[in-house]
Amino acid sequence: MPKLIPVPRLADALDSDAYDALVVVAPAAETGESEIDRVLTAAAAADQQLGAQVVLLVDAKMPGQRLVFAGTGPVTRDFDDVRRFGDAAKAGLVRARDAGAKRPLLFVHGVPKAPGFEHAHAVALLDAAGGLWEPLEAREALGSLTAEPVTSIGFVAASDGERVASLVTALEAGRRAARDVTGTEPERMTPTRAVEYATDLFRGTKVKVTHVDERDQLSANYPLLDAVARASYRVERHRPRVLRLEYTGEGEVTRSYFFAGKGVVYDTGGADIKAGGHMAGMSRDKGGAGAVVGLFVAAAKLLPKGVKLVAEIGFVRNSVGSDAFVSDEIITSHAGVRVRIGNTDAEGRLVLADLLSHLREEALKAKAPTLFSVATLTGHAGRAVGPYSIAVENGPARAAGVAQSLSVAGDAWADPFEITRSRREDFAFIRPRSRADDVLSCNNAASSVTARGHQFPMAFLAIASGLDKHGRDGHPPLPYAHLDIGGSGVEGGDWQHGRPTAAPVVALAAALGLIGA
Repeated sequence: MPKLIPVPRLADALDSDAYDALVVVAPAAETGESEIDRVLTAAAAADQQLGAQVVLLVDAKMPGQRLVFAGTGPVTRDFDDVRRFGDAAKAGLVRARDAGAKRPLLFVHGVPKAPGFEHAHAVALLDAAGGLWEPLEAREALGSLTAEPVTSIGFVAASDGERVASLVTALEAGRRAARDVTGTEPERMTPTRAVEYATDLFRGTKVKVTHVDERDQLSANYPLLDAVARASYRVERHRPRVLRLEYTGEGEVTRSYFFAGKGVVYDTGGADIKAGGHMAGMSRDKGGAGAVVGLFVAAAKLLPKGVKLVAEIGFVRNSVGSDAFVSDEIITSHAGVRVRIGNTDAEGRLVLADLLSHLREEALKAKAPTLFSVATLTGHAGRAVGPYSIAVENGPARAAGVAQSLSVAGDAWADPFEITRSRREDFAFIRPRSRADDVLSCNNAASSVTARGHQFPMAFLAIASGLDKHGRDGHPPLPYAHLDIGGSGVEGGDWQHGRPTAAPVVALAAALGLIGA
């Protein structure tokens, strides 16, 4: 990741040879800085479309003779938000890099003094740095400096620059880890190697790392996960792992957060195999795991006080083979719930249910607990809300405003959420059809063509994990929110080639108070 360097005065930086390109992010080609406006005015006179796309202008008085102008477009309409600045900064830095710059300087101008833009400069810097990420496989094959040649990013910050640099560095470190876990191909990020990657990430930090890999323990304590992995046991490197992460901040713990992460390193669909080319991109079905790992990386750097974070992540491969689990099987979950399998391609909720059951037991003894499941769970999520993360709450979480907090934080930090409701129809949909079972995992149609296709899985998770006993009438109630990132996990909905977004690492960090005021 490039080093972030705050610059108090733009004029001093323009006179310095420390930078080799200037990237200007602004709504219009007018900044109030005479040397910059001289270049932009001349360019605007020759090009009426200046600002409609990223342009590189050559001028002898600019750092490295390069001025990149990345216009945000309008920022004050009802539907504009802070992402305008993040998107423009990302595009501008990529253009500077492609021009050969290795030490660009970022200058953000024209931020509205309006609600929703308070963090615009930090968002611009975060997305500028994030846009330079390249896949782990590329960095390992080509060398980090070849794959990611930008070594530093200067940014103009009249005050508080060091704090912004430290905050953005921590958040982007988390997002990079999330992208690495999510985006890396299935043999480089097998369950075994995913645990090794995470162990290396947290070595020397305040995050405690343990894992479970013995089959007898997995079969006894994670029976649904074990069923998903059944066909993978024949290949040693594909065998499942449950990764556990723990962080406890300094001082008295006043709140506790528990995370179940879906880490399906490859999803063939199992016995209900993904046919017709739909298997491509399924190495990204570990986006929930990536997001949870990324959040803990950010916490390890930010060191928030008075908070406890616990995660269980199921790294598993949904393989197809002679020992694969099949539809119609009835498997008893860790919570003692008899689950009838409706479709083996709905494997992620099985993995999550056992993880949530373990976390539920811990949460009952914790201070002010809230539970989350995070997963690239359904195609319906993308169909329903496009490129947004979705939060579906139980009653106690809704009463506590958990999803609303995520929505507010996501809007402020360019990591947005949509909120949907868990309804009685969702619980009716997965009701048992006989006395042989307690719950149905799913129907046998794609979620994208199933009514309430991203809501009813939350009902299944609540029942199969035992969390349905801890709703608003429970003893005790436990706030629980299911986060479906099936639409937000990769850019453009391109699951094979799209860049992982690292959603919702930043929104979670902000909503849970990990980044301070």
